[in-house]
Amino acid sequence: MTASEGTSTQFQARALDCERGGRLVFVGLDFSLAPGSALVLRGANGSGKSSLLRILAGLLHPVGGTLEWAGAPVSEDPEAHRARLHYVGHLDALKTALTVGENLAFWAGLRGSAAGVGAGLDQFGLGELADMPARYLSAGQRRRASLARLAASKAALWLLDEPTVTLDAASVAGLGRAMAAYRAAGGIVVVATHGALEIAEAQTLDMSTFSPSLEFAP
Repeated sequence: MTASEGTSTQFQARALDCERGGRLVFVGLDFSLAPGSALVLRGANGSGKSSLLRILAGLLHPVGGTLEWAGAPVSEDPEAHRARLHYVGHLDALKTALTVGENLAFWAGLRGSAAGVGAGLDQFGLGELADMPARYLSAGQRRRASLARLAASKAALWLLDEPTVTLDAASVAGLGRAMAAYRAAGGIVVVATHGALEIAEAQTLDMSTFSPSLEFAP
């Protein structure tokens, strides 16, 4: 089952199977995404949304199926795949002893694009907090600082796991604008969310469709 068959497929999953702790989480999962696409993952807790994002980020390996970028299996060059993506998981990935600006400079520097720190601060409303140590940030500010690295350095693929957690309405709207601008430039977004995040013309993948229990249904 395919979420979308675009005419210029860039990122594609074919019959992915995922196993965690000896238990199949999902089987036969497919999607096909063109540049500028967004894919929203839906499903109950435990349906495999986070596991899928970790597979897409190269942090987990599927037990079946293939993942392709521009027609080539990402397993052939996993380092190149990791270099083309930003993954934002449940943890904020901030060094508490560093300031907000220093944290962003660290992440941007990994991609050789430290000049983008100002853009990340501005896009997520963190300019006044640039010199504040991360340990003093509120939960919402920490989340914005973590998301700011999306704008601080370029990547072809954003993988976001519940990115709106702890964000207020204004920050959620700001993230929506950042995603829209990123997609307009050809970026691809895959996001798991239960929140009210506005994502225009997004595809939806219902994880329950790929439950292994369906394989044995009468």
